[in-house]
Amino acid sequence: MSPWFSWSTNALSDLGHATHSSVAPIFNFGLLLAGFLIAVFTATSFWRHAKFTSPFLLLTAFALQLVAVFDEVYGHLHTTVSIDFFVLLVLSCLVYAIEKRSFLGAASFAIGLGAWGMYGAGLIHAGIAVPEIISVAAATSWVVFSSLKIYYNLSLTTK
Repeated sequence: MSPWFSWSTNALSDLGHATHSSVAPIFNFGLLLAGFLIAVFTATSFWRHAKFTSPFLLLTAFALQLVAVFDEVYGHLHTTVSIDFFVLLVLSCLVYAIEKRSFLGAASFAIGLGAWGMYGAGLIHAGIAVPEIISVAAATSWVVFSSLKIYYNLSLTTK
């Protein structure tokens, strides 16, 4: 829906720019909904699974919502909440890796941090959307794995 978007020059947030992107309502609503659902999951199920990671994941979910609310139209405020989101995301991976002794969490942390480090060092010759999507995909892996683990442990105990 956005033929102008380029992985080599854009940030994911460019899709949510209220005055320059026709898909901004869809993109920003998706961020708001994802943040809300992650927060609900964290507050209702995840906290029993990982009590030390939960506050970090809850803050990450809230920061994701702030990225949608304060889109690129807000300039430096958007940049600040975006940086906050990605820092919290990487920290959540690290805390999860330590708390659960999780290889997947540690790998997510290393991949996310590595993507940002390589981008910052100029080793990734692409738009900032590339380290953004790499770090989000890496973190999503342990969140989805945890949700499946919680669900199947829960369903096994209720039968």
